[in-house]
Amino acid sequence: MTTPLFLEIDNTPRDYAWGLVDGVAHVRGTAPTGRKEAELWLGAHPAAPSRVVGDAPWQTLDEWERETGEVLPFLLKVLCAAEPLSLQAHPSTAQAKEGFDRENTLGIPLDAPHRNYRDPHAKPEMIVALHDGFEALCGFRPAADVQTDLQTLAELIDAAPDAAAALQTWQRHLAGADGIRSAFLWLLSGDESLPALVAAVTTVAERDPRFALLARIAEAHPADPGILGALMLQHITLRAGEALWLPAGNIHAYLRGSGIELMGPSDNVMRGGLTGKHIDTVELDRVLDAREGGDARLVPEVVSDGIRVFRPAGRGTPDDPGFELYAVASDGEIALDGAAIALVTDGEFELASGDERIAMPRGRAVLISRAASVQITGAGRLFIAVG
Repeated sequence: MTTPLFLEIDNTPRDYAWGLVDGVAHVRGTAPTGRKEAELWLGAHPAAPSRVVGDAPWQTLDEWERETGEVLPFLLKVLCAAEPLSLQAHPSTAQAKEGFDRENTLGIPLDAPHRNYRDPHAKPEMIVALHDGFEALCGFRPAADVQTDLQTLAELIDAAPDAAAALQTWQRHLAGADGIRSAFLWLLSGDESLPALVAAVTTVAERDPRFALLARIAEAHPADPGILGALMLQHITLRAGEALWLPAGNIHAYLRGSGIELMGPSDNVMRGGLTGKHIDTVELDRVLDAREGGDARLVPEVVSDGIRVFRPAGRGTPDDPGFELYAVASDGEIALDGAAIALVTDGEFELASGDERIAMPRGRAVLISRAASVQITGAGRLFIAVG
């Protein structure tokens, strides 16, 4: 049996605590559920593979991968955040393979809460904002700028001696060799002086607009040292259609908003605060990119008047992410080199190739099962992820 080129797929939104009520339904234009909807996974990841809708030889995309030999080198997500996610970084391909093999040798179960590497794959990712005001923390600020803020805090918490002493320790770490790395990891060290510092900084942030972001983070994650870590990171706000690229080692956290996220098909996460989950500072140190500054925004390339493509850095290198994301607003044609997933978030489209075609109303997701030249008609907002 010849595999149809276009197969409609779907999945159940994941209800993580930080999700937005009816978030995925709002993006897809479907009926509200009244529940938190944090992510919709579109892909073959075994933790939540997409379902094939209608008549097909496979029920899920992981079955499709196993039986056809095709591989989707990505996971496409709709992400809807009402509250800050955890601070996190992801390993490179080499780090993921070494860590996965090491933890297997140690006999750590794949589902153990303290397991860091659940597969041997990298997890680079990009996100495209669906609406104005998508916020994220992404990469480290220059150490000099952080020191300026710490000096301001020192003047404001002078009446709290324990906190003031801890702040001086933070400043010393930041001023030393490899200061960004040393200071950030100290905040996660469990030092007995940190709770007083977190409490004092939170109190300042609640009344001083210069630190309003920290106050907002503290509402979602009270007493978490990640509140202090957030001060060391770049705060970026995207407009609709703008994107971030987060390669291996980049420390980041999405704060609020809805976006289309494209990543490696991996579940390897090293957390660095703003979470009740396992934090392994030794492993985080191994993968962390502690360079200062840098612009995480990913500028798309123009394919035609109505088509842009986001191509991450690293193509053709050992850390090639193996994917790219097309953003389509109107008629055009795309030559796809491999299997792809398409999703409409606004308007209506039709996809066609040879004798095969499929209607794409708002909210519909489709697997394009093999390489093909696809003609696109319609208008709105269509995303196509391809490996």
